[in-house]
Parts: sequence; structure tokens; C-alpha cells
Amino acid sequence: MRFARLIVTASLVLATCAMAGEAMAAARCVNTGDFNRWLAQFKQEALAKGISQQTLAAASPDMYFEESVIKRDSGQGVFQLTFLQFANRLLGGKRIPNGIAKLKEHRALFNRIEKAYGVPGEVITAVWGLESDYGALFGKFKILPALTTLAYDCRRGDKFREELLDALRIIQRGDKTVDQMTGNWAGEFGGMQFTPSNYIKYGVDFDGDGHRDLVNSIPDTLASAANYLHSIGWRRGEPWLQEVKVPEQMPWQEADLDTQHPRSQWIAWGVKAAHGALPNDNMPASLILPMGRKGPAFLAYQNFHVFTDWNSSFVYATTVAYFATRLGGAPAVDEAGAKDIKPISTEQMMELQRQLAKRGFDVGEVDGRLGAGTRKAVRTMQVRYGLPADSWPTVELIARLENDKNPGAVAPLAKQSDTEVKPAQRPVTQPPLPIAPQAEPKAEPRAAPTRAAVTPPPATSRKITVRVWTVQGCLTLRMSPEKAREYRRC
Repeated sequence: MRFARLIVTASLVLATCAMAGEAMAAARCVNTGDFNRWLAQFKQEALAKGISQQTLAAASPDMYFEESVIKRDSGQGVFQLTFLQFANRLLGGKRIPNGIAKLKEHRALFNRIEKAYGVPGEVITAVWGLESDYGALFGKFKILPALTTLAYDCRRGDKFREELLDALRIIQRGDKTVDQMTGNWAGEFGGMQFTPSNYIKYGVDFDGDGHRDLVNSIPDTLASAANYLHSIGWRRGEPWLQEVKVPEQMPWQEADLDTQHPRSQWIAWGVKAAHGALPNDNMPASLILPMGRKGPAFLAYQNFHVFTDWNSSFVYATTVAYFATRLGGAPAVDEAGAKDIKPISTEQMMELQRQLAKRGFDVGEVDGRLGAGTRKAVRTMQVRYGLPADSWPTVELIARLENDKNPGAVAPLAKQSDTEVKPAQRPVTQPPLPIAPQAEPKAEPRAAPTRAAVTPPPATSRKITVRVWTVQGCLTLRMSPEKAREYRRC
């Protein structure tokens, strides 16, 4: 498959990025059980849970072990792309003009969907465009062998066992035949790349033909996406993302997705709308700096968190939300301040994660990926060292961590500005631009997220401070690191 094809849709890019570049797979478990015995037991379980013998007979020829799926799951490539690199690749060419054309073509349908679910057409179209290029690319993997393999596999077997059962239910109720079940290697399929479980939970028959067809029916596909977005928290009539300009100095540690302030407070700190007006009111918003204080800046509203629930990759969520604003008429993002920004290399990012992990931060696997945990840890250490706490990793921060003789010392939270520190050192060379960071299949919907920021303890402490911002104010809790991780992920 040519490179151009690999970047056609974000969903397929994220699912197939292991095909290009250097794979940096983490150590994984080893399958030792007999597959045929496992499959026989699974079929008995399926019968007990209401799957008919007729459905199992039709599906059985496709319920086999596919080694290539394990290789893809094990060898997921890890790459570094900035928000602008990712967005410019995914939204280039005809992606935006085609999206505007789709909005016009299906305007009456989008109006019906918004009336029913409260989700505007530009949001649904943006997701549709990035997930399947408006239905042009669904993926060519056979869903049943992929899910059978992942359900048997030792790494995430319980999760995919349920997905396989739901795939059989889709076949049993007549929505899809076995041969029509094609998608990506992780079992997602259709115009919105739904997992079988989300197909079952949120798929709707919006064209009234008696079946929920998220492959061939555009009304069913678009309405099902709206139903899903509504179910995981979309707020009717509210914004989701707005480009802003930030001042040269402000309390940078407040710029974080898990911290919300009224728009009036952001205005008081010098934040201004990049285009149009920024209302001086009490609507809560987070300031996000996907490339640090020198790059693009956005106010992210409560609806933005729905994008992160759809796909936990921060760069993907920001890109699809930005895409929706463009379809709604917003100008292209200002890239002037980002021309000199260079991401650190994957190897440098892994070293940064190792240093952060030594200090008790939960950054997940040391994988070279700038995820939410790494961003939060970077921000905390920037505060400690008196650096502008914009969550953007630099070579200077890595050097500070490596040379720190007193890692438990915490700098006070205070206003940080560019004039308070020396310019960050930059890498000599920029790594080649890869495909995209890997993302897990879409997460299960959750309740409205609680905003929490975690401050790691000194090495000798067994407790961790969790600051929780709620509608009523701020709570401070003390708990073990394990409990804090559970709380933050709830």
C-alpha cells in the first residue's frame, strides 16, 4: 500500500501505522493454550448467551486464528507527530472541500439528526471524514477472524471476547452477513469505524428499513455517530473548540485539559479570540496548547471531551475537533508561531518518560509517545524547575531531569513567563515525519469527566495529592498512587 493511501483516514492510519517505520513493540504475553479447545469452549458460551446454532454455523468458517493480527497488535509503530503535522496531513487535499460538499448534499438529513440528538452536522461530518473518508474506505480485514484471534489472545482476550459475541449478534439479527463483516484489524468497521459493541449499543435504523446498516446506509451511519456522541456527553447548542491568542506571559500551569476556568478568567489573563469575539462570561473552558505556548492555542469546552472519549489520542481528538470548526466556517489555524518548533525524537521522548517514571509519575509504557500522562508529568516538572509550564517537552527539560540532584524538591506554583528562563535548546536534527501515533480502539463511554491534576510525591512518600476541580470548587485528596490512577481513569 502506498504512503498516500496510508494517510487517507485517521482511523485507518492509526490502525495500520505498524506497517511503516521502526516498530518499538513492548514485551507481551505468550499464547500457550490450544486454540481449537478455546474455540470449542467459546462456541458453547455463545450458545448459552443466545447465539443460535445457525449463526455459529454460518460464522464458523471465518472463526480462525490469524497470525498477522497478533503481529499488528504486537508491533504497533510508535511515532512523533505534532498537531500541525498530523492535522495538515489529514486535512490536506480535498478533505475540507469534500466535507463542505457532504454537508450541503445531506443538509436535510443533518437537520433531522441534530433535532434528534443535538449534534451539529459539521461535527458528524468531521468524524465521518477522518474515520472512513466519507465512506470511501472501510478497511479490508475480515472482522470475524480478527476478533476471534484477539479474543483468544492473552493480551486483551476478555475485552475482545465480548466484541466477538456482539459481532455474532449483528449477524444473527440480520444487520450484516458474514461476508459483509470487513473493516480494520482491531475489529472496527463501517463508515464510523464502530466496534461491534458500539454498533449494538448505539447503531440506529434512521432510514426505516428495519436494519441498522452502518456500512451502506448513510442515514444509519450518520445518525448512529450522533447517537453515540450524544450518549457520551455531547451538549446541545454548546461550542467545542475555539482558536485563541495567548500573551507572552501568564500562569502557564493553568493551560491543561483537566483545568477549567470561566472565559472571563482567561480574558483577565490576556487570552484573546484569534477570530471574532471571546465572550466575557462564566462558561467554563480549558486552555490547550498542543505544541506548547509557541504553537496554536485553543479554548476547549466541555464538548471537546466527547472527542477525547471517541478516540483517546490527544492529537486525533484535537484534529477532528479543529476539522469540525473548519467545516463550520472557521479560518485555518495560525501557524506563524510554530515555524521554529521541533519535536524531540522518539528516543529522547523515551528517555524523558524514564526520568519521569523514576519520580513516581504514571506515564504508562515507556513508548516514546506524548500521551496525556506524559504531558501532565511534563507540566508538573516544568513548574518545579520554574519553566513555563506549557506541557511541551524539550531537550532542556530532559537535561534538567538528568542533572537533578534533588528530584523531590517542588517549585511553588507561580506565574511563569518566557523572560524567566533561558531559551530551550533544540535538537540538532528533526526526525523524519512518520505516519501517526497508534491509538487504541474507541473507549467505552463514561460519565461526564471529573477534572483532576496529579502532583507526584517525593520518592519516599507513599501518598499522592489529587486536586479535583468540580462545579462547586476544588477538592484536595490524599491517596496511594494506585488509587490515584484508578480515580483519574474513572
